[in-house]
Amino acid sequence: MTEPSFPSVRLNQGIHVIHLFYRIDRVRWEQAGASTAKQTFSRLEALCAANSAPSQPRLVTFTNICGKADLAFIIYAADLVQAAQIHRDLENCFPAGTLQRVFSYFSVTELTEYMPTDEDNKRLLIEQEKLQPDSEEYKKRWAELSRKKADYEHYRLYPELPDWEVMGFYPMNKRRQGGDNWYMLDFAARRKLMGGHARVGRKYAGRISQLITGSTGLDDWEWGVTLMAHQADALKEIVYEMRFDEVSARFGEFGPFYINLRLLPAALWKHLHL
Repeated sequence: MTEPSFPSVRLNQGIHVIHLFYRIDRVRWEQAGASTAKQTFSRLEALCAANSAPSQPRLVTFTNICGKADLAFIIYAADLVQAAQIHRDLENCFPAGTLQRVFSYFSVTELTEYMPTDEDNKRLLIEQEKLQPDSEEYKKRWAELSRKKADYEHYRLYPELPDWEVMGFYPMNKRRQGGDNWYMLDFAARRKLMGGHARVGRKYAGRISQLITGSTGLDDWEWGVTLMAHQADALKEIVYEMRFDEVSARFGEFGPFYINLRLLPAALWKHLHL
C-alpha cells in the first residue's frame, strides 16, 4: 500500500484553534485496566511534548471544574490538516469508548476590523498630541505606535497564551433581533461601541490574558472567548463589568461557560484518579 498523502490547508493569515471538552466513561475506563491507563498517559504525554511550540503546533491540557466535563484541551495549528490530525491522535490516546465529547468548538485567529489604522494614528498625533509631521517627536511617536500595532496584530494572529492557572472559555454571538441587530448598525457606530468595550478589557491587563477567535460560517457561534487568569475572581469580575457595557448588555448572546484548571498530563492523571 502506498503512503497516503494529505493536503496542506492554511489560512491567508492566522492559525486554526480547536477547543474540546470530554467526560470519561468511568465504567469503561475501569474495565480497560491499569496497564491501559498507563499506556494512555504515555501516549498523551508524548503527543503534548510533540506539540508544545509557544504558538503552534500546540496541544494544551486542562481539567474542567464543576462537573460539566472532566478533560479539556486546546489545539493550535497553522495547517488545518495538522489541527485535525492532533485532534484524532488525541482521541486515539484513549481506549475506545472511554471519552464522551461534551462540547467542541472550531475557530480561527483573526484581526478585528475595529483596531486603529495608520490613518487613526496620524490623526492622534496631529490632532490630539499636536505634533508636527516633520518633527523628531512625531517620528518617535509614530515608530512607537507602529510597533505597538504590529505587536498587537501578531498576538491576535499567532497567540502565545500564558500557562496561567485558570482558563475560562465561552462562545458568543452578536444579536440580530429587531432594533438590537448588530449587523444593521453602520461601521462607525459599531466601532465606537467596540472602542468602549475594549477599554473595559484593558483595565484587566496583568490579571487576564485574552484570546478572541472567529468562527462565523465555521461553527455554531460567531466567536470564542478564551481567558487565562491566576484566579477565578478575575474571570468573574471582567465578565460582570462587561455586562454593563452596551456591546454585551444590548447585543451580546452567550453560550455555556467552561472554567478549567491548567494541568500537565501527570497532574491531570493524579487529579482525576486515572
